[in-house]
Amino acid sequence: MTENTKQISENDLLRADIYQLLAALLRRTPSAELLQFLHGLEVDNNDDSSMTRAWLSLKLAAEQFSAEQLEDEYFSLFIGVGSGEILPYGSWFMTGSLMDKPLALLRQDLVQLGFERGDDVKEPEDHVAALFEVMSVLILEAPSHQQLAFYRRHLGSWIIRFWDSLSRCNSAAFYAVVAQLGRAFFETEIVEFERLVLSTPVVESSDVQIQPKANELA
Repeated sequence: MTENTKQISENDLLRADIYQLLAALLRRTPSAELLQFLHGLEVDNNDDSSMTRAWLSLKLAAEQFSAEQLEDEYFSLFIGVGSGEILPYGSWFMTGSLMDKPLALLRQDLVQLGFERGDDVKEPEDHVAALFEVMSVLILEAPSHQQLAFYRRHLGSWIIRFWDSLSRCNSAAFYAVVAQLGRAFFETEIVEFERLVLSTPVVESSDVQIQPKANELA
């Protein structure tokens, strides 16, 4: 946490929540409680935006699938025997290799920002869920230029391709809907970051240190 209290807009609160939701859906098989939460979402049926259509689709999918059914889908997509149908790592989408230079750069930036990897964490830090968790913290606790720089360095060049790839996976049913929401959300994020580019100086490091909770990268 920074010593100064940051004023958080409703839009930023919503953005941070969506990053956390997407992280939870990609980190592990959704629990029955999470599916129940999604099914209970209140969505404006009169809004025909891509985000609203995606929310409605996810709400319906959460009713149609059980947590037990999603265990098999999640395993096939992200784990598999040897590997899943999609590798949810930034390095893979940026270079076609795992544990490559983008991961080393990410680790340097995470140290600079004050994030520490938990001792029980087995996944590399460039897992897409971990990157979303970091973005959520930066939106809530860091100066705007830090979320902008982090997005541009570690997400912006490949995240749309990730959602498109996920939606095309043979095993993707529920997760094709998650991909629909993710793509729609990041289309709005592109606009958000274009706005920040015009209003915020972009720097690659900062003296401001973020001290996340121990589970931010868990």
